Amino acid sequence: MDRVIEFATQHYYLIAAWGLTLAMLLWTENRKSGRSVSPAEATRMINKEGASVLDIRSKKEWDTGRITGAVHVPLADLDRRIGELKFDKEKPVIVVCNLGQTAGAATKKLKAAGYTSAVRLSGGMTEWRGENMPVVK
Repeated sequence: MDRVIEFATQHYYLIAAWGLTLAMLLWTENRKSGRSVSPAEATRMINKEGASVLDIRSKKEWDTGRITGAVHVPLADLDRRIGELKFDKEKPVIVVCNLGQTAGAATKKLKAAGYTSAVRLSGGMTEWRGENMPVVK
């Protein structure tokens, strides 16, 4: 441990560069994945703003339970089936995955297709269930 402290004090500029690089990496990854909303915020958007829900999980995960009114298009099929979506492009679209990680890629694709208010559900269905929100099968 003494050697780590010694290295850090002698090479503070390397530590600063590493910290800056890490911060920039985290910032760009967060921007790529788009804006996220909590389950409570998603519920408010669905009830007050008429938001649509797009579930991009696999069929197996979809069958375990989903948000009421969600449309199922697996992420692997999204490029091919994005034209089938009947969502209002001016209203919010909440993208749901299992853990909130892969929804960022789908959100980016939706924005490129003209869905200006696409957001991802933070924590995905795992957090949704964790907050005891309603799930239908």
